[in-house]
Amino acid sequence: MIDFRLDPAFEEKLEWVRTFVREKIDPLDALIDEHVAPWNPRDKKAMAVVRPLQAEVRAQGLWGLHLPPELGGPGFGQVELCHLNEILGRTNWGPTIFGCQAPDSGNSEILARFGTEEHKKRFLEPLLANEIVSCFSMTEVEGGSDPTQFRCSAVLEGDEWVINGEKWFSSNAAQAEFFIAMVVTEPDAPRYERLSAIIVPHDTPGISFVSQPGMAGEPYPIGSHSHVRYDNVRVPRENLLGERGGGFKVAQARLGGGRIHHAMRVIGMCRKAIDMMGERAHSRITQGETLARKQLVQVDIGQCWIEVEQFKLLVMRTAWMFDNHMEKEALPWIAACKVACAQISHNVIFKAMHMLGSLGVSNQTPLARMWSSLLAMGMADGPTEIHQMFAGRAVLKNYQAAPGRFPTDYIPDLRARAEQIFGVKAEDFHHGIAG
Repeated sequence: MIDFRLDPAFEEKLEWVRTFVREKIDPLDALIDEHVAPWNPRDKKAMAVVRPLQAEVRAQGLWGLHLPPELGGPGFGQVELCHLNEILGRTNWGPTIFGCQAPDSGNSEILARFGTEEHKKRFLEPLLANEIVSCFSMTEVEGGSDPTQFRCSAVLEGDEWVINGEKWFSSNAAQAEFFIAMVVTEPDAPRYERLSAIIVPHDTPGISFVSQPGMAGEPYPIGSHSHVRYDNVRVPRENLLGERGGGFKVAQARLGGGRIHHAMRVIGMCRKAIDMMGERAHSRITQGETLARKQLVQVDIGQCWIEVEQFKLLVMRTAWMFDNHMEKEALPWIAACKVACAQISHNVIFKAMHMLGSLGVSNQTPLARMWSSLLAMGMADGPTEIHQMFAGRAVLKNYQAAPGRFPTDYIPDLRARAEQIFGVKAEDFHHGIAG
């Protein structure tokens, strides 16, 4: 039986997080609002404000929410993380303050699972402490969202991997201490066994930045998603993570949980947008009455609320499956979360911006930043259509062709079968409306 009940002690933790976010992190978002700021531990002025807040989180035993106890985390289940990430999703700085920001959260899982003891000491430990940040360098210009088309390659020469090629939209690469690069090492293998994951320290000779693309709202030409060139970049043979050709397995180790966590935070973002809509509806007067009394406003807010509640139940159901060791069964549910994440956030944020009018599209509320972030939700980790297709294939596995000429629910055949079962004729029950 699916059970979402929470322990009373955890409920107390949730209440502390809500209060902390409202009193400390919401003001921090307004104080330091550069897009890249939460991923730049070299910014001494920002860190002077951030480190004391992180210390408060550590004191509460809430640092590294996604991590198990052996990695210094609290060891929460996915359902518990759903509630926590919903609160953090309302903010820009929240994940960094709690030590669970992407892509570092996923990269730490990869290092913990596939890294050597040296990797863990050099990269994982400072990453978990937020002393450094990292980058997952995968997407390519020509390959788009299809890793089977990637060209960036690594060839083993003696005890070194030699990497050549380019990576596009490598988030946070400019600030990262190291990259986890997905590169072609087995060009003649089946297409899902061609890639390998390799650690590349940022100061390795041969790395350069072609450009720094940014999201909508980030001033051109400096953004937070680097176009990286690898030109005869040499790293030790031991920097391979997992097996040769096992890059897809490494990537999936981070993407499944990461997609759920991302969906959880989108719930929080959408709730914040609904909060802004509700406040606006009661504050704005037009034609002699508040917007809250306008039926179309009521319809919009009601529909947004319904969609978010449905979405949360979907995410909670998926999280519950992970908590009950049903990772394989959860795969189509993860895909469903990914699809709903893009669709519902688009609907809710757009309605909120529309309701706030010119203020909603300005840079004086969080809505514009929310909108710029959700533009990528239908493409990140694969386009929405790919996940719809995956979910559809999973559903179709539960069915087979009809045994006869007509569908199983063909009424004439069903009626004939019923007559045999019950020993009566159907026409005996046809007496017309009057009976």
